[in-house]
Amino acid sequence: MPPRRRSASGYRGVRQCPNGGFYAEIRSDDLRLSLGTYDTAHEAARAFDAAAWRLGRPRLQMNFPDVHTLQQALDLAPPPRLNSAEDRAEHTALQRCLLVAQEDERVMAEWRRRHPEDVAYEQEYWERRRKEDTRRRRERLDRRRRKALACAQADLVNAGGRSFFTEEDERWFDIWLSTSDDTNDDDDGADDWSD
Repeated sequence: MPPRRRSASGYRGVRQCPNGGFYAEIRSDDLRLSLGTYDTAHEAARAFDAAAWRLGRPRLQMNFPDVHTLQQALDLAPPPRLNSAEDRAEHTALQRCLLVAQEDERVMAEWRRRHPEDVAYEQEYWERRRKEDTRRRRERLDRRRRKALACAQADLVNAGGRSFFTEEDERWFDIWLSTSDDTNDDDDGADDWSD
């Protein structure tokens, strides 16, 4: 079997985990041996080489050609990870969170089964919200377009050109349109400072 190509970590038998750690394993046709997770790719590669030496792999399949004996590989490999009380407490807390999430999913499934009318109402509510959000987004985009057009026409007139707006065209008022996302739809346009 040809030797495996090197992974993105730069070392044979080492992959980067989504959490930022590095996972080492030895694979062949009949063997898949997990070597654990390490903080750096270099540590994972050293652990890979030590295991490869123990399994009698050829030196061409090693990550570090400067290691000539099994004892050297073992000396350079990181020590095995010890599970401390802190690790056990973290694992217990994560297991509790997982149990709570699983129980929550079970209860929600039971609630959906018992109250299909509430589920239908919730789906209708979110559909209405999506439609309303889409309408508001389109209105904001339209106001921005109209304001940009009025501003461009004003800039053209200020530069000495002619606008296709007439002097009495109501589109000139679009220059003062509010285009911010936090405008209040219930605003009646009254000045907050007036008595």
